[in-house]
Amino acid sequence: MRKLRIASLSFAAFAIGTAPAHAGDLDLRVVDAAGRPVSDAVVTVRPAGGIPAGPIRFPWGTTMVQENIAFQPHVLIVPVGATVRFPNHDKVRHHIYSFSRPAKFEIKLFGKDETRSYTFKTAGAVALGCNIHDQMSGFIKVVDTPFAAKTGANGQVRIPGLAAGTAQVTVWHPMMKSKDNEQLVLVPVPGSGPVVRTATVTLRAGS
Repeated sequence: MRKLRIASLSFAAFAIGTAPAHAGDLDLRVVDAAGRPVSDAVVTVRPAGGIPAGPIRFPWGTTMVQENIAFQPHVLIVPVGATVRFPNHDKVRHHIYSFSRPAKFEIKLFGKDETRSYTFKTAGAVALGCNIHDQMSGFIKVVDTPFAAKTGANGQVRIPGLAAGTAQVTVWHPMMKSKDNEQLVLVPVPGSGPVVRTATVTLRAGS
């Protein structure tokens, strides 16, 4: 098992909405070294109580569209074993590929209103490109925990329903300046009440 850099977390007093917080919720804000919010950061949690048995499903589905010569969404979270659909909404053809260790594959030329798919069997980060359009890039984060979500434009994410104890929280971003583009933080989750934290990450220049 690879070792990840343990990063410290500082307490953050940011607004988490007017809805009442539930015990075992993690409210995490991801910011860069200048304190700016970081979007598209994937936060995954392994609670002290372990991962519950059963299939993992997320409400956002398993589709990554090619539209306006771009992958949409830019970052997609899917569970291990998920089959991702790649519909082409552009007027031009695309040729998807990945050289990433969790999934090395190629989907050859397909045109407008055609759909191809691929099943992701191994957890990890998968970087996508298009052989026809070099400017296209996308990322699929394949996870083996139901406790996962992606930060929005405000850099915030909520992971609910965590068991009490020390949780292992991994923050991943495609432009993070660290081993495997991620860092591990240990968060003590109380038996009651929310836990609110800020994670500061270092991004590569140009991100």
